[in-house]
Amino acid sequence: MKTVRIGAGLGFYGDAWAPIAASIERGGVQYIASDHLAELTLAILQKDRAREPHAGYAKDALPMLAQLWPLAARHGVKFILNAGGLNPRGARDALAELFRKKGWSARIAVVTGDDVLDRLDDWNAAGEGLAHRESGASLASVRERMVFANAYLGAAPIVRALEQGADIVLTGRVADAALFLAPLVHEFGWTLDAQTPEQWNRLAQGLTVGHLLECSGQGSGGNFGGLDWIDIPDLGHIGYPIAEVIETGDAIITKAPDTGGRISFDTVRQQLLYEVHDPRNYISPDVVLDMGSLQLDDLGSDRVRVTGALGKPRPRQLKIVGGYQDGWMGQATIGYSWPQAYAKAERTAQIVQQQMREQRMAFDDLRIEYLGYDSILGPLADPAQRDNLNARQARGRWFGPPVSMAGIVRATVRRRPFRHAAGDRIARHLAHAGCARTGRRWRAGRRDGGVK
Repeated sequence: MKTVRIGAGLGFYGDAWAPIAASIERGGVQYIASDHLAELTLAILQKDRAREPHAGYAKDALPMLAQLWPLAARHGVKFILNAGGLNPRGARDALAELFRKKGWSARIAVVTGDDVLDRLDDWNAAGEGLAHRESGASLASVRERMVFANAYLGAAPIVRALEQGADIVLTGRVADAALFLAPLVHEFGWTLDAQTPEQWNRLAQGLTVGHLLECSGQGSGGNFGGLDWIDIPDLGHIGYPIAEVIETGDAIITKAPDTGGRISFDTVRQQLLYEVHDPRNYISPDVVLDMGSLQLDDLGSDRVRVTGALGKPRPRQLKIVGGYQDGWMGQATIGYSWPQAYAKAERTAQIVQQQMREQRMAFDDLRIEYLGYDSILGPLADPAQRDNLNARQARGRWFGPPVSMAGIVRATVRRRPFRHAAGDRIARHLAHAGCARTGRRWRAGRRDGGVK
């Protein structure tokens, strides 16, 4: 029976790629699927693009492939990565230039179609009524300040790229698990236009595989929260998870030999529920996964069999992630040594506030905190302990007298901070809206994006 082996790449922008080499050399993988994009990452990439129009992609893809491509080419391994971010074509150009300088040859495909910023007004005019998917707030309230809007595409355009012989597929915003589902669809000839329960279930199995691998070392014990976390071996040389999948979609999660970390029932089930709101309805652009019937069988020796996923028809809408300009945040930290370290820090805070008043500086929020005193407890800090903290000096004497932690003051000032749809966080910056699909075509460009 045919088997496809897919290795996890990065799990976030800036993740370590050394473990990928072990998967290529000793893991027998045919594909590496690398996830560089969190929602926050798009805001970071937008700031890059605002400074330099040719930027806007995840720059870690270049040094990663500079190091790994000779190894991958020798072993016949293909890369699928969403490092295109907000500028997939820019990522392609930079990667092509790198390969030209190295004298390497590879067929690079670019997936487009997720950028829908210029289409929002047309959809609103057509009565689509794009709204925040949690609060229901109208997109109109932030539309003039929006700087990016990207739909989460599915596996279809990646499959098309692989069918055209791509060695490296660069995408923008696609659903994380679609990076892993696509090579399974391509290799096994599965249909994404599923009609029968069996077809939906296969896609659901593929989605499960992607979800288990998309966070790199988290799937092999790197973020394990069990009481025996300390017994997980050699996390300094962790092996990223690998999926060994057969045509039915049944999979074994494992890792390369002689690597650290652990693949077990407990580490896999923890990753299974990571970032899942409703295990019975885990929504993706390709299929809705019901995890209720999943079976995890620990086979020992860092091997866990995953079977039993149930699939339901994909949603009629795609999700859009959008970012808009909403102010700034500045932060400064100043430290003082004894004697009277706390009093010095307190006086500094008073001076800063005085200067802000005199300069008529407008702000929405000002927070002053004293490290070692109230930076964690806030208003619950015990004032009676303040002088004791000032008296307990740190022991290091690198630069003269010891430093009191209560003598370090940090001031954070905000003016209309970034907003995030998911909750009331300091670095909130994103809004979500629905994107309608009509018939067989996505309203976000072509139904399955584009391949260039």
